[in-house]
Amino acid sequence: MSSLAGDLALVTGASRGIGLAIAEALQRAGAKVARLARSLEDEAGESLVDVRCDVTDEAAVQRAVDLVIAQHGVPTIVVNNAGAFLLKPLVDTTSAEFEQQLAINVIGPFLVVRAVLPHLLQRGSGRIVTIGSVADHRIFPGNAAYGASKHGVRALHAVLQEELQGTGVQATLISPGATDTRLWDPLDPNGREDLPARASMLRPDDVAEAVVFAVTRPSTVNVDVLRLMPAS
Repeated sequence: MSSLAGDLALVTGASRGIGLAIAEALQRAGAKVARLARSLEDEAGESLVDVRCDVTDEAAVQRAVDLVIAQHGVPTIVVNNAGAFLLKPLVDTTSAEFEQQLAINVIGPFLVVRAVLPHLLQRGSGRIVTIGSVADHRIFPGNAAYGASKHGVRALHAVLQEELQGTGVQATLISPGATDTRLWDPLDPNGREDLPARASMLRPDDVAEAVVFAVTRPSTVNVDVLRLMPAS
């Protein structure tokens, strides 16, 4: 029997990149997966459910969570993966760009957790996984907005950890280094000395495997933080 047979996983930002890899890895492990993303349309299959959702829209998040729970039950696994990346010096960053990074990378995860957490607490079990970044604990130039947002989501995870003590609900922060996804396309890192070459980056499957590891530990074990970096 697969290790996650009978589990329902909700994954945000799951239409491409790391989120898609996480959804596919959880599905391979036996879980039924609800994928949330702005680019998806509502559609339900036997082991895969797609729900259109913009995580920065409070009403859209509540609708998505309510739909998943009404039709498929309360998730046992929630993966906050949806995110945005901006590489720009502080002096060149507009207030709109700064606000957008905070909206997607911090407010989005907050809205998702707030919508689903009461159901997990009522049941007394569940695992919440947040995808952070190396930028949630290291400072890099050009990361004024992105770094601030990722430090913010790390703090959100830490508060959640404290508030979940004794509830049976567990929380994990996974902080990967540079990962080769389409987010890098506009930056052309292979042509820049200040960025890692794409061949040296992590792969989305590396992050996905870390998620599966975290959510398949015994209920007596909580993986607090996992930091992944490319081998030097």
